[in-house]
Amino acid sequence: MTQPTDVRGEPLQTALSLAISGAPVLPLRAGKTPFGNCRRCADTACGGRPNMKTHGPCTCPAPCHGWAAATTDPNIISSRIWREAWLSASAVAYHPGGAGLTVVDLDDADAITWARNNLPATQTVPTTRGEHWIYLGAMQSANAVRPGVDIKSTMAYARWLGHGTGTVTALPDAVRALAAKTTPPARTTAQTVTAAAPVGGGPCPHRTPTYLARGLAMAEQRITQATTGVHATVYRTFLAVLAKHGRCGCLTAAHITRLFAAAQTKGETRRHCTDAWSNARTTLGL
Repeated sequence: MTQPTDVRGEPLQTALSLAISGAPVLPLRAGKTPFGNCRRCADTACGGRPNMKTHGPCTCPAPCHGWAAATTDPNIISSRIWREAWLSASAVAYHPGGAGLTVVDLDDADAITWARNNLPATQTVPTTRGEHWIYLGAMQSANAVRPGVDIKSTMAYARWLGHGTGTVTALPDAVRALAAKTTPPARTTAQTVTAAAPVGGGPCPHRTPTYLARGLAMAEQRITQATTGVHATVYRTFLAVLAKHGRCGCLTAAHITRLFAAAQTKGETRRHCTDAWSNARTTLGL
């Protein structure tokens, strides 16, 4: 698989050029979430995730979830549904593993310093807050392998941000070892929640305070007991909580902190939690 080339221009032209170079692509909406490419999931109501139990696309007429939708087929990329998406896309994404690549996503200056001291030099692409280090070779993806470090390869997507600098080098064992480590231990202290709680104003369906408490406890349990598809489970749980409790104003920052903490024990980063919460609010119109 050849390395994606440096491409400029409108999203559709960029996507087609990347696909020719062998990089499976998909459009991203604002907030770095994928569009659906079938009407059933056009607004990503399903959470924008593949069916992780089968490690493949969902049962919609065509793959429409995140990395599973990425393709090099120009007929799909130029299809009517995707053409509508490209017109409003905020970015082009690609499936690194499908292109035979691994992206080490460094989210801040400390993570970049760590990489410079511990990983071999390779192609480097600036991001909004950090850098993508791109290596030749695919591996399993993993979130939060170190503070500020995610690995995006198989079953993941990354934004296309240009060619960057340097030459792509072979995927080192040091990166593979990061993903091979055990799941991070549960956090003992809650981090500050940046996600907004609903402001309320709707009718309150809670007959007793225990109704909300029981719902939050069940949501935490659903997340912490997930063995596969953690991303999808977190999103769907957030969606369910907001659908039931999000319109009356009873949810507080303390409740959101509990949900985020449960997700973080499964390896989710605070950024991913915030994105999932925001996407769920958008889906429900909150």
